[in-house]
Amino acid sequence: MGKWRAVIPIVLALMIAVVASYFIYKYVKRQVAPKEVVKMEEVSIRQAAIAMVELPAGTKLKPKMIKTIPFLEESLPPGSFSSSNNLVGRVVITPIKSKELILESRLAPADVTRGGVSAILKPGKRAISIKGTKVLGLSGLVKPGDRVDILLITTDPKTKESVNKTVFENVRVLATGTQLIENAEGKPSPVDNYTLEVTPEEGEKLVLASTKGKLQFALRNILDTETVLTTGATLPETLASYRPIVPSKKVNRKVPTGKCRKGCTLEIIRWTEKGVLKKGFK
Repeated sequence: MGKWRAVIPIVLALMIAVVASYFIYKYVKRQVAPKEVVKMEEVSIRQAAIAMVELPAGTKLKPKMIKTIPFLEESLPPGSFSSSNNLVGRVVITPIKSKELILESRLAPADVTRGGVSAILKPGKRAISIKGTKVLGLSGLVKPGDRVDILLITTDPKTKESVNKTVFENVRVLATGTQLIENAEGKPSPVDNYTLEVTPEEGEKLVLASTKGKLQFALRNILDTETVLTTGATLPETLASYRPIVPSKKVNRKVPTGKCRKGCTLEIIRWTEKGVLKKGFK
């Protein structure tokens, strides 16, 4: 009996320790367990067509140029396409970058089935191509879609002086390209061509200007639509730039008031280059 009295407290202590350990374990487990994930609202996914390559204006779409990928339906702008079937054969009128969504606003009407420059010409406009050089095209900086002013260097038929004048402003570049022709030695020589969008009247003047002088492009900001009027620059005016002003010789004749009779005196005032005033009488 004495032995049990010694064992019972030990057994009770062990039982209490086990029960306490169990509750402590459950408490700690609840604290470190991941929070319950809040169930998100269901979202709609829709396929949308994107460009696989760069698509310049005038491009007629082919299946290999198009790919459809999933998008959140709420993130898609109006005019997107869920399938490439409705895009094959359509003509691009605004350049589309690679991996960019293909939208209805970037395409010509569905009844336009022929690509090229004719598909992107605005009503009432004409496409005129002129031959140029790397200098004319600003060493490749002029790209389709840019706006340029055109300067003409020629001889003024009235004064017979060389003059440089802006003759066209805010002209849209439709296309650029290089054509190989034979030079004087019979070898292929690259020649740059620039296709511009002009009115019929501007086209007449542009073709005439290209045969009567040298043309030069001036690239302008795409958002700059202001028309600037110029008088042109002549060689004497250009050489006079940044030149100090030197007073020129001037003769002022002062005639006495009243009717001049025989024997009246004429006073002559001269202004010299040094600024000295000299008077004389006659």
